[in-house]
Amino acid sequence: MTRAYVDRRVSDLAGASRAAQIAADHWRLVEPDLLRQGMNAIFRCDDVVLRVSTPNAPAIASVELAELLADEGLRIAPSARDDVVEAAGFSVTAWQHVEPTEEPIDWVAVGSMIHEVHGMEPHRLPAALPQPWAREFPWWDHVGLLAEIEPHIDRDSAIGLRAAIERHRGWDDFVDSADVVVCHGDVHPGNVMMSPDGPVLIDWDLLCLAPRGWDHAPLMTWASRWGGDPGIYRDFAAGYGWTAVGDRHGDAFAELRLVSATLMRWKVALVDQAARPEAERRLAFWRGERNAPMWRAQ
Repeated sequence: MTRAYVDRRVSDLAGASRAAQIAADHWRLVEPDLLRQGMNAIFRCDDVVLRVSTPNAPAIASVELAELLADEGLRIAPSARDDVVEAAGFSVTAWQHVEPTEEPIDWVAVGSMIHEVHGMEPHRLPAALPQPWAREFPWWDHVGLLAEIEPHIDRDSAIGLRAAIERHRGWDDFVDSADVVVCHGDVHPGNVMMSPDGPVLIDWDLLCLAPRGWDHAPLMTWASRWGGDPGIYRDFAAGYGWTAVGDRHGDAFAELRLVSATLMRWKVALVDQAARPEAERRLAFWRGERNAPMWRAQ
C-alpha cells in the first residue's frame, strides 16, 4: 500500500516549533509565527511560509513537484528555498507567502487548472513522490470505520451511513482503469487562494491517482452540506469542461466523502470532547432530518 505524501497530523507542536526555529535560523529568517496546526504545522516568517510535517517520502519531492507544476503554467505557491531542513523528527520546507486578495475566487479558472493537472502523465512526477491510489487512504475504509464508531452513535444514523456505503459498493474498481488521472486530491475553498494573478492552488499532500470525479467531489456537496455558495461547483465544472454530476464515480466520491468526514470526526470525538458537538451535528443528515444543520469544517 502506498501512503499519501502527508497523512499524519502534527501532534507534537513543541517539536514542530523547534524544527521551525532551527529552519528559520538555517535560512536566516525572522522568528517563526505559528499560523495553524493540522497535517502540517504552518509558520510564517515575514514573506516566507514554513511547512513542518512528517512526510512519507523525502520532503525535497514536494519542492520538485512545485517546480514541475509551475513549469506547466499552474499557479501554485512557489518554493522559497531549494533545500530541506530535517530537525526534531520533522521535515521543514520553505515557501513564498502568497498574499490573498479580497476578490472572490475565480472557480472557472480553478476548474481549468484542475483539467490541466488531470492531463499530466504520472511518469513525469518526481520519482520520490508517492502516487497512491485514492482507495488507499485509510479514511476511505468506510466499513472498518463504521464498525469502530457504530457503538457510539444512534441506530438511525448508523442505518443511514451504512445505506450510503452500500449504495456505492464497488466505488474502488478503478485501479488500472484507463479513466485514472493524476489528481490534486483535496480541492475545496480552504486550499485555494485568490491572488492578483488569479487563483492559487495549495496543499498538494493528497496527490493521488483516481478517476477525474475525485477532484470534483468536494465541491459537489459544498453548498448542500457545508453552506457554501451554490455557484462554486457550477463555475468549477464550467471551467473544467465537464460535470461529475450523474457520473458513477463522481456521485460515489461526493457522497462517500461525506461519510468519511462524519466517521473521521467521530473518531476524533472519541478522544477529544471538543470535537463531539460537530460530530453529533453531522449525524442529523444521516438520520434524514428535514432541516439537518450545515456542517462546519474543522
